[in-house]
Amino acid sequence: MKLQRMNRRALTLGALAVSGALALTACGSDDTGDKDGGKKSNAASKINCDGAKGQLMASGSSAQKNAIDAWVAQYRAACSDVQLNYKPDGSGAGITAFLQGQTAFAGSDSALKPEEIEKSKKVCKSSQAIDLPMVGGPIAVGYNVPGVDSLVLDAKTLADIFNDKIKTWDDKAIEKLNPDAKLPGTKIQASHRSDESGTTDNFTKYLKGAAPAAWPHEPGKSWVAKGGQSAQGSSGVAQLVKQTPGAISYMELSYAKEGIKTVDLKTGAKEPVKATVDNASKAIAESKTVGEGKDLALELNYKPTAEGAYPITLVTYEILCEKGNKKDTLATTKSFLTYIASEDGQAVLKDEGYAPIPTEINTKVRETIKGLS
Repeated sequence: MKLQRMNRRALTLGALAVSGALALTACGSDDTGDKDGGKKSNAASKINCDGAKGQLMASGSSAQKNAIDAWVAQYRAACSDVQLNYKPDGSGAGITAFLQGQTAFAGSDSALKPEEIEKSKKVCKSSQAIDLPMVGGPIAVGYNVPGVDSLVLDAKTLADIFNDKIKTWDDKAIEKLNPDAKLPGTKIQASHRSDESGTTDNFTKYLKGAAPAAWPHEPGKSWVAKGGQSAQGSSGVAQLVKQTPGAISYMELSYAKEGIKTVDLKTGAKEPVKATVDNASKAIAESKTVGEGKDLALELNYKPTAEGAYPITLVTYEILCEKGNKKDTLATTKSFLTYIASEDGQAVLKDEGYAPIPTEINTKVRETIKGLS
């Protein structure tokens, strides 16, 4: 009994990693309320397990990994019969696994393409897959330039850097935007994701949308521009930036928390905009719903003029069938998604460096989850 209690406590305090995946076992604990003055216990007590049990498999976006970590820490305290395994192997891999019927849902930082929706009809009986926006946040541009603590860039300059046209940090285009900075002649080491990534898709959509003349490439999950280094996942590019003087890359803000400085963006507003959760929320609030029916895919604005609206944002969608979900995991899927879309679930995001989905959009998400079958 003592050993069982110690094991339960260990699960309550930390995530269990299995073979590189985020493998998290839902498990209750008598000690859940000890941390944060009972905050976790109060939140967990509001979670309705709704008959949830067994194993729930999901995969996809590495951008939402830290959010999933935080959510499962709450969810597992309430639903002791659930084992949730989320593998953060990238949006492209997540969609592929879902379309092959391997997972209950996928996480993706880009909405499904028309051809992917068509393919989903083979998995979703008498229905198709839908996009449910669940996590928002800024894509920070992290850099490592010794002696430069503050850096301003605009869309054109960023496009030229990542298109291998601006090669050193003392380039005139960068100097013009940073007249007070002591910029070194260090070679710029631009890095990008090696895997198919919704983060790459959103970053290149920004470059194409805000600086089309400077970025000739079509946006996509795979990096197509020449030059630069590459690394697997958001954690991989973040590590490259930390280790490499002169480096610059794009990553979710939650990956730039420790020791990585981030670029302020010059937009149509009077002042350069910092990559913050609140500033990302201002930009996401300007988005439009472009999905049909129950699909809630969003169209983002890459040229905001409002003060404080940070334009390089992403929205991570949970992708699943509107109808025709697997019977053995449907109750668990609805229970978990109901929690993460709830007020308590969304409240967790800000502390983890993410932006909650605006209420007007999230209300539709909650209604759609209730109707899943």
